[in-house]
Formats: sequence, structure tokens, C-alpha cells
Amino acid sequence: MAASNPSAWWDGLVIDADGTTATVALLNGTTVELRVVGPAVDIAVGEPVAYHPVAELLSASAIVTTARLA
Repeated sequence: MAASNPSAWWDGLVIDADGTTATVALLNGTTVELRVVGPAVDIAVGEPVAYHPVAELLSASAIVTTARLA
């Protein structure tokens, strides 16, 4: 789904992360809290990420994991 909707990715910066959730300040001025379903250990505060709300994916450095609105 993400590949068929490449323009749906939202870029942002992680402002809080605890291993199961990540709060992301999106570049459009909004903030989203995401419940990370897959590996979130490597997601760090200050890290640039991309969130795909349609496919419910979070891309951070070397990982792409499932992330749903908390």
C-alpha cells in the first residue's frame, strides 16, 4: 500500500520515544502519538522519520515498522 501511495508519507522528528510509543512532530505542524507494533528500540528522540498513515508504517533510519495512532 505504501508503494502505491508514495505521496502519503509524512516527514517529522521524534520528540518522545519509550520503546512502545513514539511522539512525532510532523513538518506540517501537527503532532501524532504512534503505538509502535514492531521493533522500536532503535527509534531515538530527535531522529527524522517518515510516517505513512494509510499503510500504518513508520520509517526510521534502518527500520520500517508498523505504527498506529495511539
